[in-house]
Amino acid sequence: MSQIYKSYYPSEIGLLEIIGTAESIRAIEFVDKEEGDQAIEPADPPPAVAACLAQLDEYFKGERRNFSLNLKPDGTAFQQAVWQQLTAIPYGQTTSYLDIARQVGNEKAVRAVGAANGQNPIVIVVPCHRVVGSNGQLTGYGGGLWRKAWLLEHEKRFSSPQMALF
Repeated sequence: MSQIYKSYYPSEIGLLEIIGTAESIRAIEFVDKEEGDQAIEPADPPPAVAACLAQLDEYFKGERRNFSLNLKPDGTAFQQAVWQQLTAIPYGQTTSYLDIARQVGNEKAVRAVGAANGQNPIVIVVPCHRVVGSNGQLTGYGGGLWRKAWLLEHEKRFSSPQMALF
């Protein structure tokens, strides 16, 4: 079994804990820790974790719209199918739980899609924040609805045509 590493990224919307191996990312989650309570980061993070830190930094600066990381989240086959569909939602856009249910082949599985979305262990990179209710309302986000709103606004700001001029 591969060595598991943890690292932390202090984002504008809270501290992110990154869990991975030298080859892949297993989880990225918001953690509520006091500033002084952070674990000591490895002086030289392994390649997958270092790439993740760099890509998150680019994302929060508005310089990255797509992530290119080797992801290995733990989940059921259904969860994996839902998470795969989440990665196809374009930056700055949203889709509904019903649309995802249709894409995984069962439009009656809207609640199961919602549950899988809520169990997504790789926030931001697997963009569960881009899934909204069928009426367009923000619903359910493990990191809190305020973070979901912030992420969507952040992406909207950096995907606008005016931003392409700068």
